Amino acid sequence: MSRSERRSLITQEIEQDSAMAPRKRGGRGISFIFCCFRNNDHPEITYRLRNDSNFALQTMEPSLPMPPGEELDVMFSELVDELDLTDKHREAMFALPAEKKWQIYCSKKKEQEENKGATSWPEFYIDQLNSMAARKSLLALEKEEEEERSKTIESLKTALRTKPMRFVTRFIDLDGLSCILNFLKTMDYETSESRIHTSLIGCIKALMNNSQGRAHVLAHSESINVIAQSLSTENIKTKVAVLEILGAVCLVPGGHKKVLQAMLHYQKYASERTRFQTLINDLDKSTGRYRDEVSLKTAIMSFINAVLSQGAGVESLDFRLHLRYEFLMLGIQPVIDKLREHENSTLDRHLDFFEMLRNEDELEFAKRFELVHIDTKSATQMFELTRKRLTHSEAYPHFMSILHHCLQMPYKRSGNTVQYWLLLDRIIQQIVIQNDKGQDPDSTPLENFNIKNVVRMLVNENEVKQWKEQAEKMRKEHNELQQKLEKKERECDAKTQEKEEMMQTLNKMKEKLEKETTEHKQVKQQVADLTAQLHELSRRAVCASIPGGPSPGAPGGPFPSSSPGSLPPPPPPPLPGGMLPPPPPPLPPGGPPPPPGPPPLGGIMPPPGAPLGLALKKKNIPQPTNALKSFNWSKLPENKLEGTVWAEIDDTKVFKILDLEDLERTFSAYQRQQKEADAMDDTLSSKLKVKELSVIDGRRAQNCNILLSRLKLSNDEIKRAILTMDEQEDLPKDMLEQLLKFVPEKGDIDLLEEHKHELDRMAKADRFLFEMSRINHYQQRLQSLYFKKKFAERVAEVKPKVEAIRSGSEEVFRSGALKQLLEVVLAFGNYMNKGQRGNAYGFKISSLNKIADTKSSIDKNITLLHYLITIVENKYPKVLNLNEELQDIPQAAKVNMTELDKEINTLRSGLKAVEMELEYQKSQPTQPGDKFVSVVSQFITVASFSFSDVEDLLAEAKDLFTKAVKHFGEEAGKIQPDEFFGIFDQFLQAVSEAKQENENMRKKKEEEERRARMETQLKEQRERERKMRKAKENSEESGEFDDLVSALRSGEVFDKDLSKLKRNRKRITNQMTDSSRERPVTKLNF
Repeated sequence: MSRSERRSLITQEIEQDSAMAPRKRGGRGISFIFCCFRNNDHPEITYRLRNDSNFALQTMEPSLPMPPGEELDVMFSELVDELDLTDKHREAMFALPAEKKWQIYCSKKKEQEENKGATSWPEFYIDQLNSMAARKSLLALEKEEEEERSKTIESLKTALRTKPMRFVTRFIDLDGLSCILNFLKTMDYETSESRIHTSLIGCIKALMNNSQGRAHVLAHSESINVIAQSLSTENIKTKVAVLEILGAVCLVPGGHKKVLQAMLHYQKYASERTRFQTLINDLDKSTGRYRDEVSLKTAIMSFINAVLSQGAGVESLDFRLHLRYEFLMLGIQPVIDKLREHENSTLDRHLDFFEMLRNEDELEFAKRFELVHIDTKSATQMFELTRKRLTHSEAYPHFMSILHHCLQMPYKRSGNTVQYWLLLDRIIQQIVIQNDKGQDPDSTPLENFNIKNVVRMLVNENEVKQWKEQAEKMRKEHNELQQKLEKKERECDAKTQEKEEMMQTLNKMKEKLEKETTEHKQVKQQVADLTAQLHELSRRAVCASIPGGPSPGAPGGPFPSSSPGSLPPPPPPPLPGGMLPPPPPPLPPGGPPPPPGPPPLGGIMPPPGAPLGLALKKKNIPQPTNALKSFNWSKLPENKLEGTVWAEIDDTKVFKILDLEDLERTFSAYQRQQKEADAMDDTLSSKLKVKELSVIDGRRAQNCNILLSRLKLSNDEIKRAILTMDEQEDLPKDMLEQLLKFVPEKGDIDLLEEHKHELDRMAKADRFLFEMSRINHYQQRLQSLYFKKKFAERVAEVKPKVEAIRSGSEEVFRSGALKQLLEVVLAFGNYMNKGQRGNAYGFKISSLNKIADTKSSIDKNITLLHYLITIVENKYPKVLNLNEELQDIPQAAKVNMTELDKEINTLRSGLKAVEMELEYQKSQPTQPGDKFVSVVSQFITVASFSFSDVEDLLAEAKDLFTKAVKHFGEEAGKIQPDEFFGIFDQFLQAVSEAKQENENMRKKKEEEERRARMETQLKEQRERERKMRKAKENSEESGEFDDLVSALRSGEVFDKDLSKLKRNRKRITNQMTDSSRERPVTKLNF
């Protein structure tokens, strides 16, 4: 009798005699044990096969007299120690009657006598293992020798299960585990693919079947690692045995981390990219052998569920998410979806647990961000959630620093730069999963990396300050480089755009020129024909004159008088080639006369209407030594002084009374910059001189200085850019717009001209305005340059709007799906409406958006639009292409015709203003470096053709729009494009929403039906299993570790969690169906 059978026997006896509830856990042994104890007769033990319960193998009765009670207790205590029972069963064993104790002891003695021999000692097996390990290869072995080796290892496995406890203890003391592990490490390929490998794993499993052996295996430094190495074999039975051991170890206290470390060891051993790569590959691989394939995939899924749900994952959501993300990155979800095709209940049970636990964790994780779901496949969503979470917090600058330095991380396709990202990934992983005590539940990616200690070190303020300064310096350098790069990019883009526009214009000009050339040749031919006809008529008229008379105009002959009946003189002969005489020279081109020049700077123009000989007393006004602030007054003309109070006033008297020095000091135009000095040193501060002269308004000067500081160009560079029409792209469009706000006014020019001799002492803003005022037509040049830069952008803004109206009009006019839909809606309306509202031949298109207002009398959530879409999907599938046929409607609905006409007029007036300025500049003498005429002439040529195209497109779009409006029975003058197309756009959106709602309702209904069906099937299946367990006899109990493996294989170990998750399933499903998920909960298979 084996040790496990004895333990089963004793447990059954304890339960029968102690009135304990029968055990519910079933095993997979080949026999069932029944114990029958009569009242006073000697107890009898009977073994029967499962399939033949009438065949008795052996009947045993005690043949020796029972010893005294004390001696029996000592003997029985030794037996109990060998059986390795739990405390509860030990107490029940000692509570048995003396007769039953003696019967159990006798059966044990008889078994020991039968099994006496060499194979009853561990030394025999250890010698055999060492001998096999020394002879590594199976190639030189005969078939009989290979079978013998396999039988020996199977015998060891049986002995570890059935021999007394001292056998196991002796095997452990002789380091038999190391012999097994050494054999596993040194075996060759042929051995690893044979039954020997499977038997060796079975020996370790048998050794772990009792507490002492299990503790010894877990305490061994490399036992779990060597077991994990066996996953590299192609033998499915071996893999299943290894996965069952590893999965069961996850359930043992302290075993979960050892398993994760073992998988990391296997990653290096097998040279895999990740530690779970082999498992996912095997999970996805198809072998063609259904039974073995399902067995392996069930073992893999049970192991994965054990890894995810045990250890630190029992309490830590972050740790579960951390481990699960490894599997998701390896693509486990599509593989799970494919595994559903096997339709195996045990496998489906593990798949259900994986998906339900994932849904529960993801929902709990999303609640941290007040969401229902987080798409971890979307880098954009994860970044936005992180950014929103850290915005307005002290951690936000550090988050930006991380992103900034990630951009600077070295990256090359070839090289070890990926290791930098691996290091960053491991650091962040360790920050997330490391607990407050500095312990890592997973294998530590970075040894001796304690987060708490590192954070404590970072508190040093000096280091933080140094890092900030360095980051600020790098940020400034980055901004400078970015500005230079943007400038070059702008210049390159402008040149490229000009080149493309020039090529397009040249092509259009070529086509137009060819067309006009053809027309010109035709007209020229017509003129030649008419000239020849005229010449022929003139010749005939001469020949028809009176014969014999003097020819008109001949010398000596009288000039014929003009009479009513006489013919007119012939016309002059035609030019050679039949051409008409040249027309008279055209008049000089009329253009706007050049504006009058400015008045002389040195004098004042006499006011209009003033008498030329008016003599006024010349005032003797003292002159200040330095320039003063100007008094912004309006002078009264001298011809209006007579008879006023001003004729009686003499201000020269006031100058004698005033303290002119104080006035000059108080209102001096100079801006003094004084240095701080001690009160005792007044003489130094009084010697400070004026450094800057400013005559323009202070606020205006300040804003001008800000603009110049942003431009970062000198006055000469700005002047050169304006004269050359900014060939080097130094002036961005936004800067040009600001420069237009600081055009020198006439008052500014007059004041600046008065102080032009002090140019070096002028303030920055004053000097800028003075320099710009020296450019002829500075304001017009600046406006022309700004229009030139903005022209392409404005045309690019207008063209899509015009094109949207044109294409939208064509789409609604030609759409067959829309016509069919209107036909269906008309039928609905005539059917539903009665009286005057019915019997219609058409309806206004605005009625389309009122369809959704009609609610169903059965379900208020269903409208006429939902019903219409259902009918269309079933009866008129072509109407489903409505969105494709009307794809430009949303853009057309955004176009306002009034605003569009305004933009076109702005372009037209701007182009005309530039042409006028070009004509003026052509009439002026050319200055050195002035390229206005050449650049603008080229621009006008290109822009005129571009604008002409836009006008043609607009005219075509308006015609098509009018045609489309009339096509639907609307009045063209009373409806605008945004209103007309807006009706269709709103309707299309409503149709899309209603289609989605129909789909959601359909899925919800299917899911409810499927859930009810699966619940019924699951309930029936569990009821069948319960009845089968109840009908069976108590099976052989094969040990605690075997129980763990069996429960893990069947999924019973997850029953509690599965039940808990099922209670939340309805809540999860309802929340998930309301959100857009890339992996809906409806994939769960119950």
